[in-house]
Amino acid sequence: MKKIEIKTKEVYSKDEMKRYLGSLHENYMGKLDVLAEGIKIISKKQDQHTKILDSHTEILDQHTKILDSHTEMIGVLMEDVSILKEDVSILKEDMQIVKKEIKKKVDYDEFISLVQRVSKIEAKI
Repeated sequence: MKKIEIKTKEVYSKDEMKRYLGSLHENYMGKLDVLAEGIKIISKKQDQHTKILDSHTEILDQHTKILDSHTEMIGVLMEDVSILKEDVSILKEDMQIVKKEIKKKVDYDEFISLVQRVSKIEAKI
């Protein structure tokens, strides 16, 4: 079996209680002062972080505007490229036709040569 110790109640004088409570008060007030200082430091840091966050938010807003304008430009450029593709395909087809037509015709040097031959033949006749 366990022994149960019964403590006797001690009686303290008024002055002893005042000193004891005074020392407790000083101890807790000191701890509260440290806590208050910590809260002030945290508050200052929070204010600094808020300013930094605000500046980053402004930068992000600027980047978003730039990105939006670039996206718009890309859309316009894509439309232009599709139009250019169509135009180039039409030009290719036209060049094929021109190539075929040129093959049928005589170039300038050949024409001069033929004219000279014909004139020689006419001169003989």
